[in-house]
Amino acid sequence: MEHTGVRTARVGDVEIAYETFGSAEDPPLLLVMGLATQMIGWPEELCRMLADHGLHVIRFDNRDIGLSTHLHTAGVPDVLAVMGGDRSSVPYALADMADDAAGLLDALGLDDAHVVGASMGGMIAQLLATRHPQRVRSLTSIMSTTGDPAVGAPAPSAVGVLLAPPATDRESAVQRAVAAFRVVGSPGFEFDEAGVRERAGLAFDRAHDPAGVSRQLAAVLTTPDRTADLARVEVPTLVVHGAQDPLVDVSGGRATAAAVPGAELLVVEGMGHDLPRAVLPQLAERISALVARADGR
Repeated sequence: MEHTGVRTARVGDVEIAYETFGSAEDPPLLLVMGLATQMIGWPEELCRMLADHGLHVIRFDNRDIGLSTHLHTAGVPDVLAVMGGDRSSVPYALADMADDAAGLLDALGLDDAHVVGASMGGMIAQLLATRHPQRVRSLTSIMSTTGDPAVGAPAPSAVGVLLAPPATDRESAVQRAVAAFRVVGSPGFEFDEAGVRERAGLAFDRAHDPAGVSRQLAAVLTTPDRTADLARVEVPTLVVHGAQDPLVDVSGGRATAAAVPGAELLVVEGMGHDLPRAVLPQLAERISALVARADGR
């Protein structure tokens, strides 16, 4: 299987790090990851499964995470003030991150792509579909929500995970990740502590920037409700959500599916706010089936 390894592309004022799996001759599938999570949050196993289904898989680091540009000069937003309604310290919006994704397609010479987003990445994918509808051939929104504050609210335990103090070194970063996924992960599936440790260590080695995570979180907290805009999405859409998601309640996924005309909804019993290995084959099958339907194959 073809695998490019990590490359970078200039998108406006930022550099976006990305890598691809599979043949560039196949339909492109853009994977957008969530808050505080680098592109390695998309398991390589899933990327290879999708490529084996005949897709050209592209995963990338959002701005302020991983090997993409970190906006150090933007400072650290006051998240508590943002939560209280003061937006003066917020340097960018999720719409800007959706524009980054569109710009990456430009840099790769792609007119459009099938788009899959997880958590915050689902919000970005939704915005890409509403802001740049001609660029999206199908939409898959995983463990995400519409931005309506009445749905998708986190459990109190999950809020604690979001607001926990940042790690100060590699070992504390690994321990923090293990503790976090014990709270937000999938209770119906075996907890892959070794995998969490490995990814957390690799993420720390690639880039550790709590301030960048705060800037991403501020963008999430200040994004308007997308429900009305989602009603104008015309591409085939799949919404996937864990029935036991404590970070983004399953009501967020149900609301997303209800907002997009004709959207399919897959609620996975036992799944929380992660991508359990046992779910990956089903996820690859459902996404590839959606792509085939969208492309008339």
